[in-house]
Amino acid sequence: MRGNNPEELTLLSWILSLPRSFKRVFSVCADTLFLLGSFIGAYFLTQNGSQVAIADIALAFSISLPVTLFIFTKLGLYRAVIRYIGQHALGAVLAGIVSSAFILTLLFAVFRVEDKGNLIFVYALLALLSSGGSRLLVRMFLDQRNNARKERVLIYGAGSAGRQLAMSLFNGEQFHPVLFVDDDSTLQRSTIIGIPVGNPAHIASLIKAYSVNRVLLAIPSVGRSRRREVLDQLESLPIPVQSIPAVNELVDGSMRIDELQDVRVEDLLGRDPVEPKLKLMHAHIRGKVVMVTGAGGSIGSELCRQIIQYEPKALILFELSEYGLYSIEQELATLKQKNDYEVELKAILGSVQQRDRVASVMRCFGVQTVYHAAAYKHVPLVEFNIVEGVRNNVFGTWHTAEAAIAAGVENFVLISTDKAVRPTNVMGASKRLAELVLQALSTRQQSTRFCMVRFGNVLGSSGSVVPLFREQIRKGGPVTVTHKDIIRYFMTIPEAAQLVIQAGAMGNGGDVFVLDMGEPVRISELARRMIHLMGLEVKDSNHPHGDIEIRYTGLRPGEKLYEELLIGDNVRNTDHPRIMSALEVCMSWPAVETLLAELEYHCANFAVQDIVQLMKVAPTGFNYKDACCDLVYSQPAQTIDDTAVVARIHPQSA
Repeated sequence: MRGNNPEELTLLSWILSLPRSFKRVFSVCADTLFLLGSFIGAYFLTQNGSQVAIADIALAFSISLPVTLFIFTKLGLYRAVIRYIGQHALGAVLAGIVSSAFILTLLFAVFRVEDKGNLIFVYALLALLSSGGSRLLVRMFLDQRNNARKERVLIYGAGSAGRQLAMSLFNGEQFHPVLFVDDDSTLQRSTIIGIPVGNPAHIASLIKAYSVNRVLLAIPSVGRSRRREVLDQLESLPIPVQSIPAVNELVDGSMRIDELQDVRVEDLLGRDPVEPKLKLMHAHIRGKVVMVTGAGGSIGSELCRQIIQYEPKALILFELSEYGLYSIEQELATLKQKNDYEVELKAILGSVQQRDRVASVMRCFGVQTVYHAAAYKHVPLVEFNIVEGVRNNVFGTWHTAEAAIAAGVENFVLISTDKAVRPTNVMGASKRLAELVLQALSTRQQSTRFCMVRFGNVLGSSGSVVPLFREQIRKGGPVTVTHKDIIRYFMTIPEAAQLVIQAGAMGNGGDVFVLDMGEPVRISELARRMIHLMGLEVKDSNHPHGDIEIRYTGLRPGEKLYEELLIGDNVRNTDHPRIMSALEVCMSWPAVETLLAELEYHCANFAVQDIVQLMKVAPTGFNYKDACCDLVYSQPAQTIDDTAVVARIHPQSA
């Protein structure tokens, strides 16, 4: 406790560290003195020095005292930890003292001690004050001592969640709640569980008045639009802001109310998800055999989590990464057991570039619906590995689609990207080529229905800026942003997966669906808000003594300042408010087949420049301005010393 004598602290710490048995003995002795003192005090207060029947009175008390202590023991008073003493312990004190008063009354009647009702009443009152009150005082002292070492916090929200959070924090060792604020005017200027409730409009002055060091959001049930308004209000405060888990995480028991989190970026976006339409969610899943390629990736794994809820007959997890496949299979097996889902899970290792492997899997399990999420989507990495990017994104999609046709798959949904629109990088161009392949296949046959779903960045995916920014802030910066004017669309992974499934149930064949991504976000502003909400100041020319610098590193290969979702203006609404259908340029199958043959030839010969040129010639809108930066292609060729090679292989002939 601040300002205390170190010797006092040492003595107190020593007392608190004593064994429980010693503390119980001490409590019994203390109660003995309290009861004795209360009886003596009551005698002198009520008897005016009278010596009448003093021997009988003393004998009666001597008999009642051990009985009272026995009752205290049986009621569990001496098992209670004083620093956490609650209603049960205080009830034990009250019950014990009432019993003591009743026993005294009986004993006085036996010993024919008359007119001592006032003595018994005052004794009971003093005993309750001394025995119960002393425990409360000790608890208050220990709480004050403990709270002085805790961080003082303000809880935004005085509802049920806020009260539960406060009670958890009282019993913890890290935070001390000193103030509530709540939008409900009927709660303001009141006190809840001993904590005053203030008006959010005065939060800045309240934080200063109560020396608050952190704000904790306890409003799990409000919509994201309202949460964004609250965060806008809190952003300028020079203290960190954290939040309790969401309602669904509290309900399913995956997180506790006192497991605080940094503010989620989806709250900064302020966009409330639309409730999925069950008819669309069930259309190509319920009772069907569903296959997800790239099942271990960020989008593929979320698709699997969503699909398993809508009663498929079987879910085929197709993944190249052994670790990714193992992780999602274990997670889904746990979900299946916990929720009694009647679905067969099949974890299959394989590459989407191997048509025979994919086709055999589809035939073996009778796959009816395919969600093709397998792709290389990290823009700079594909720029550095152009041939493999094209092989996986273009030929992987083609081979998987041909396998689906051969196996009699009913529905095939391609997960595409906004970077496929007027692409400036190989990744985007390869995804646009994949769209053209499926559009052409839709005209070649009618047995398998193909459609594509385009959307922008998802929060929390591999390569997402959000976890990168958070880690950079925790390490003290700098936060790296490629360009001060760069903007991006963002969506949560669960919402994206739900919309993909619903969009996939709408098309007639060859459809390109575009998801409503909301308002674009300026990445530099996103970084600035994350810094502020973690209680830090941006270091720049206006604030040279700030905490975290935002450093602009320049656009990466193939990166553009803004992304688009539509190539042209031909777009129509659908039955879902956040799904649109786009009419895009397409090619005939013979033209696509010729294009694929040429592309395959250039890939086999590692002709990177010819691959890029071919993607420019195709109707992709590919605007490739950067110099080719494929790491292998740009590596200078090395002359091989044949003599040295022969000498290493055949030393005797050299």
